[in-house]
Amino acid sequence: MLVDFLHALALVLVIEGVMPFIAPVRLRAICVRLLQLDDRLLRVAGLLSMILGLLALQVIRWLT
Repeated sequence: MLVDFLHALALVLVIEGVMPFIAPVRLRAICVRLLQLDDRLLRVAGLLSMILGLLALQVIRWLT
């Protein structure tokens, strides 16, 4: 279980590093826009992201 968690964490780091590597200028523009968003909207986006991630994990579990 710990190994699976570490694999998942490593994959997150790889995915998070793609955008700064491929398009650093675009990433800066996105960050400026994010700074202008309301906290409530960011929280809702984070909640939806977590829910989608949990649903994806459940679907993967069902398929394997």
